[in-house]
Amino acid sequence: MSAILLTGSSRGIGAAAREALKKRGAKVIGHATRAIDANTVAADFTEPSAPQMLWEEALNRAGGEVDVLVNNAGLFNATPLESSDIEWLDGWEETLRINLTATAQLSRFAVRHWRERGVPGRIVHVASRAGYRGDSPAHWHYAAAKGGMLAMHKTIARGYAAERIVSFAITPGFTDTAMAGDYLESRGGEGLLRDIPLGRVAEPEEIARIIEFCSLDAPESMTGAVIDANGASYVR
Repeated sequence: MSAILLTGSSRGIGAAAREALKKRGAKVIGHATRAIDANTVAADFTEPSAPQMLWEEALNRAGGEVDVLVNNAGLFNATPLESSDIEWLDGWEETLRINLTATAQLSRFAVRHWRERGVPGRIVHVASRAGYRGDSPAHWHYAAAKGGMLAMHKTIARGYAAERIVSFAITPGFTDTAMAGDYLESRGGEGLLRDIPLGRVAEPEEIARIIEFCSLDAPESMTGAVIDANGASYVR
């Protein structure tokens, strides 16, 4: 039975992924900013020490061995260009810390854990279409964070494949979650769907299926791959 640390598991894509992984028999250690149940570890990624605390608690709950890390937690708050200097910078730093720095810290702990034990491991990064095509003028920070996540993912894949430590990334477009809903409304609501050839946004369960595949089934030779799920709104 695989032990999986899944960040941002309380809603949306994370909640759907948690259910999908549990149905496959995995032991899932969930995470949220605030504890919502006994199986969820509370860790506020705005605090620099939170990722280490989360990792150590996940190891404790998993009996000392975590097999898979799923970096799904994210922040998607607008920071308009016209904001005050301090508001703009605060938004930038908060978004980068939650979406990229905390992810990097957890990935580092995971890679070190597997190397010290001499065992395979895998990381699944839930990035975004924004990491490739950019985002709205109020979301410079979000696009930069997701672009950084993709570069980090590729670096991990190339650096540790020989030790059977593999990395996969998923780049959703708009997804039917609370996080995306406000954005859709702010950008014109249903009119924005004209930019998506599929004609709809993704369902959380669709992204969860990809997370499940990468966590449990993807062949190691896929390491370094980026899987798009954006309804053909951005084709590389």
